[in-house]
Amino acid sequence: MPATPSQPPRLILASSSPYRRALLERLRIPFDVIAPSLDETPHAGESPAATALRLAEAKARAVATRAGALLVIGSDQVATFDGRQIGKPGNHDNALAQLQAMRGRTVEFHSALCLFDSARGIAQTEDVVTRVRFRELPDAELDAYLRAEMPYDVAGSAKSEGAGIALLDAIDSDDPTALVGLPLIALTRMLRSAGFPLFGIDAKGGAQ
Repeated sequence: MPATPSQPPRLILASSSPYRRALLERLRIPFDVIAPSLDETPHAGESPAATALRLAEAKARAVATRAGALLVIGSDQVATFDGRQIGKPGNHDNALAQLQAMRGRTVEFHSALCLFDSARGIAQTEDVVTRVRFRELPDAELDAYLRAEMPYDVAGSAKSEGAGIALLDAIDSDDPTALVGLPLIALTRMLRSAGFPLFGIDAKGGAQ
């Protein structure tokens, strides 16, 4: 059903991530969640930024194809270290190896965002980069952290929004939410551009 002046377009978060859902809930706007289904393997020779942007848009477009005319949010995060992409560790041993390799070093996180307006066929995209410097910590402390928080589903093996902040020495980013997985500053800018009402007010300042 097309949007009307009193009815904003349906907003969908194309993600299975509970972290992205929790971040979007901060905006107190109505949205639904539909998990996309696609191959997230990087292409040969693809840069981290290109991978993240491609997957963010692919997730949004895949869900829009299934759900009809609406606004769809797609996001993807790629961590890079020593010129290679770092995936989700998946288990304790892999996570420990990641943290051991990164201690005392800087890791770059590309948090790509896409807002796809399927009614108009317009995709807004942005790559928000965060640079994180990890502390020099002993194996025992890294192991204890992993057993306490079990961050095996996040690239980089440390949840900055949780106890993982104790592993970090510095965070350099224009958007503090980007590292968690959904850059809200960029997203609210995109929503306003698409005419989606924030706080019940449309982009021109009128009440919905």
